[in-house]
Amino acid sequence: MLFLYVKFTNFIDRLVKDEDGVTAIEYALIAAAVVAGIGLLMKTIGNNTSTYMGSVATAI
Repeated sequence: MLFLYVKFTNFIDRLVKDEDGVTAIEYALIAAAVVAGIGLLMKTIGNNTSTYMGSVATAI
């Protein structure tokens, strides 16, 4: 039982000190922010285009 405890605590220590995963998480957060920004931009452009096309259709 003590062996498993020591093995588990060593695993947790290595996990806390490991910085390779941090970089991947940072890149994932940046990618998520970019995707959210593009989605917001597309929604805004879509609404503006719809309004413009509506006014053109009314003018015709």
